[in-house]
Amino acid sequence: MWGEEVHHRMQASFSGTLTERDWKRHISHPFEVPSGATRLFIRLRFEPPAFDGINTMLCLSLFDPAGFRGAGHRGGAQHDVVIDALHATPGYMPGSLQAGQWDAVIDTHMVAPGAPCHYTLDISTTDEPVAPVAPPTPTPVTHLTKTPGRGWYRGDLHAHTIHSDGKWDIPALLEAARARHLDFVALTDHNTIAQLHNLDALTTDDLLVMGGMELTTFWGHALSLGTRRWIDWRVRTGERSMPQIAAEIEKEGGLFVIAHPLAPGDPPCTGCDWRYVDMMPGTARAVEVWNGLWNGDSNNEAALALWYEWLNWGLRITATAGTDAHGPAPAEARPGFNVVYATRRDEGAILRAIAHGRLYLSSGPALELTGTSGTTTGMMGDILPRGAATIQARWRDVPPGARLRLIANGAQIDEDIATPGGERSWMLNGSEAQWCVAEIRAADGELLAVTNPIYFEPGE
Repeated sequence: MWGEEVHHRMQASFSGTLTERDWKRHISHPFEVPSGATRLFIRLRFEPPAFDGINTMLCLSLFDPAGFRGAGHRGGAQHDVVIDALHATPGYMPGSLQAGQWDAVIDTHMVAPGAPCHYTLDISTTDEPVAPVAPPTPTPVTHLTKTPGRGWYRGDLHAHTIHSDGKWDIPALLEAARARHLDFVALTDHNTIAQLHNLDALTTDDLLVMGGMELTTFWGHALSLGTRRWIDWRVRTGERSMPQIAAEIEKEGGLFVIAHPLAPGDPPCTGCDWRYVDMMPGTARAVEVWNGLWNGDSNNEAALALWYEWLNWGLRITATAGTDAHGPAPAEARPGFNVVYATRRDEGAILRAIAHGRLYLSSGPALELTGTSGTTTGMMGDILPRGAATIQARWRDVPPGARLRLIANGAQIDEDIATPGGERSWMLNGSEAQWCVAEIRAADGELLAVTNPIYFEPGE
């Protein structure tokens, strides 16, 4: 819309020069929107876009007098935003323009050292009438008429769209989820909730669409699952901490998940590695140990080992998977998905089951773990009494050459060839073990599936 013949009323123009000292800051640019304004235009430009192989990463967060109005967490040195009552640039929320003071905040996720970064931020409005634009004809879908009951549900807890740095829109993402026969998918765009507009209408008989957001902070990423409002992700010393953010999410009935904790961080992936000492893991209920492809660039093997270490501390923390999809993937790609045993296929039941640990992670094989100690029988996420226990794994759809492992307290107890389908039992002394999981690995060691733990009651 910047190129249209529209009468712009200039409201504000800012410019500045950033150096590496301005890295990881929130730079406020207050401006006034006059009464009667019908459309808002924001244009951010900066240069150089990169220096010495390091990309500059400046993003926008927008606030109106009532609060959050959208964010543009995406790469590139050109950001154009247009908002009116009916439409908005992806990542931002349409609606009438409230008169008063707004704020365009530049979030400096990366300022490359060695060269100053010069930026300009131009903001204008128009009071010309906004003509409605006919929406595209939607693909017919069968909307929700029933909610399936107790059973196993397979899905993705981490995915992105054009509302942040994804390359596909929501319908394309959901089409891909259906093509993989998923039962649920969460929309978790970076630092915005624009993707959650009309969310409930997206759920159909064959696919549950869940709310969420990826808190993409300067020192780590986390998923807020099951929430609808914008979560302020900006950690500020003495003002707002990550434990406070996690507590807010839990209070609203959401699930806080540490995302890809050992992924490469700055500069290639800004803030992607988890550096919050007070949330290592602190009160986190879950951690994403399988991000994208197992042998991808997120250091999943190290994340799995970190989770095992946390379990050895006596923590009961759930492991999750997420594709972190930003666009279409080849059909032969095998990312990890969550296979959850829930009472119903709805958002609340799925998240409660995950928080309890009733799930396994898999790129294909089915893998269940149960246990019996005395008269008590349990599954993943349950606690068995101390003493001699029988642990049983059941599996199917396993490729040739794969191996089954039993892991207790982070150590391998047993390993054997995994037939395409079958079951195996072990006797385990629960007086010595705190927890156990089962793994299925390919012949080359790649993880194909891992359960969440069965726990044992601690000693006195």
